[in-house]
Amino acid sequence: MDRRTPSLLAGLGVALLLGGALAGCASSSGGTAATPGASESSTDAEITAAWLDDGRLIGLVTQGSSTCVPAAEDAQLEADGSLSVTLVEPEETTPCTRDLVPRVTLVDAPEGVDPSKDLAITVGGDNFAGTAELDGVDGLAGGGTTDYLPSAGWTDEDGEFVLLTWGSSSCAPVIQDVAATGPAEVTVTFVTPPADQVCTMDMAPRAAVAVVDGLEEDSDVSLILAGSAEFDSVRVPIYGSN
Repeated sequence: MDRRTPSLLAGLGVALLLGGALAGCASSSGGTAATPGASESSTDAEITAAWLDDGRLIGLVTQGSSTCVPAAEDAQLEADGSLSVTLVEPEETTPCTRDLVPRVTLVDAPEGVDPSKDLAITVGGDNFAGTAELDGVDGLAGGGTTDYLPSAGWTDEDGEFVLLTWGSSSCAPVIQDVAATGPAEVTVTFVTPPADQVCTMDMAPRAAVAVVDGLEEDSDVSLILAGSAEFDSVRVPIYGSN
């Protein structure tokens, strides 16, 4: 597929964004509080996308504040087979850091979307206007109910992938390291959480963006999750091609 030159992925190979409420954010960054959308442009927004959860979910990657991740207000399958998504920023009173990093908004794939086929995505809404092309992946079924297992998918940005885990929304895993540990193997190591960490008992999707280089293969790549009791050498495929 056509690859694009990596742009602002610096916060997220090792810094990342972790999600909650159908969006992910986590890379920590200081900075002065700003109003939502302060770091986004309403024209020509850079947007990438990845299949997740066996094609049930799509992870949209946008650039902006790590603490003010947009939510997907609406997603519709159009007559021409494309997907239109409306993103909304948090309330104007929400304090936002002034960093500019990739972060993930999770979108439920509407009925009729076939994850085994290419999908054109048009994104609009608060401070957003852009498009993304998502290549179909053979073997993804889509539809049905999630199995609450980790999953990951490549975007069309070189080395960039989105990682989805499920668990407490208040205790999303934090990525410590991302490395190519084989010709077609990536290992994500999470920070070990403190023993006295208190977590809510909900089951929520947590999304993160990561970047890796040094792989020899661009497809059939495996992802190993390590470094946390929650993920003890869990292995999952990364959907699509790098």
